[in-house]
Amino acid sequence: MLRFILHYGIHFIVPIAIGLLFFKKELQLKIIAILLSGILIDIDHIFANPIFDPNRCSIGFHILHSYWAITAYIILLFFDKTRIIGLALIIHIIADITDCWLM
Repeated sequence: MLRFILHYGIHFIVPIAIGLLFFKKELQLKIIAILLSGILIDIDHIFANPIFDPNRCSIGFHILHSYWAITAYIILLFFDKTRIIGLALIIHIIADITDCWLM
C-alpha cells in the first residue's frame, strides 16, 4: 500500500504542489497541466508484454524510461523553453525510481 501511495502521490500530488507553491497564480493551472502531462511517457508500456506488470521496474525497461531518455530529460532542465517539460518528465522518473526501490 505504501508503494502505491508514494508512486501515485509523486505522479499526481507533487506536480500539483509544485505548481501551486512555486508559480504565480495566473500560471498555476498551465504549469500543473504540463507537470501532470509527464505521465504520458507511460505510452511506451504498450510495447511491453504484458502491458502492465506490477513487479517490473520501468526504469531501463521501457524505451521512454531508458537511461538515454532520462539523460535527455535532464538536459531539458537547462533550457528556459523546455525546463517545465523536463521537470514533468523527471518527476515521472522519480516516481518510477521510487516504485522500483520499494519492490
